[in-house]
Amino acid sequence: TMRREGFEMAIGKPEVVQKEVDGVLQEPYEQVVIDVEEEHQGSIMEEMGNRRAEMTNMVPDGKGRVRLEFMAPARGLIGFRGLFLTLTSGSGILTNVFDHYGPIQASLGATRHNGVLVSMVAGKALAYALFTLQDRGRLFIGPQTEVYEGMIVGLHSRDNDLVVNPTKAKQLTNVRASGTDEALTLTPFVRHTLEQALEFIEDDELVEVTPTSIRLRKKLLTENERKRAKPKKS
Repeated sequence: TMRREGFEMAIGKPEVVQKEVDGVLQEPYEQVVIDVEEEHQGSIMEEMGNRRAEMTNMVPDGKGRVRLEFMAPARGLIGFRGLFLTLTSGSGILTNVFDHYGPIQASLGATRHNGVLVSMVAGKALAYALFTLQDRGRLFIGPQTEVYEGMIVGLHSRDNDLVVNPTKAKQLTNVRASGTDEALTLTPFVRHTLEQALEFIEDDELVEVTPTSIRLRKKLLTENERKRAKPKKS
């Protein structure tokens, strides 16, 4: 019905259901079993540790693969499956099942290690602007895409967010050097499914779903609002 009527919705990052036990707020924990090649063992253990998972068992099979067992807060597993496939080059096997409710862990480590490219203006994205931006990270939009202030247009190659102008046009001059007007080669941009978008976003971001597109945006659209909302360092 929403598709037919042309409505859109904004969806925040998924959250786990917490429960009060004996007056103490607790969160769900899951038993995680991972089967990977030994060469990927280190990166998987590092990432699971970053998500506050506790290893309970490790069994090599003697044929180049190892079985790892963890007890992990369900909150830390949000968005992990896609990263797991990347870390294991698609060769890993991951299963998880609810185990119990337990004490709430301290804040998890960063589940996404990169910042994002955020549009500072509204308008149509231009090929020239995107060509200059693709050195800064991976783009999520192509030329002629309508953008607005606060919309996420790419993944930054560094760990901080970067405000960019994807509508910037090339400055025209009367002087032309040979070879300056050759066609621009753009790297193919990344398209997210709804599931991938929900795994990707952080707490200060939203997935905007319309009948025709899936976009990523900041909850606070202007840079000034985001700066004011940042916790001040003591």
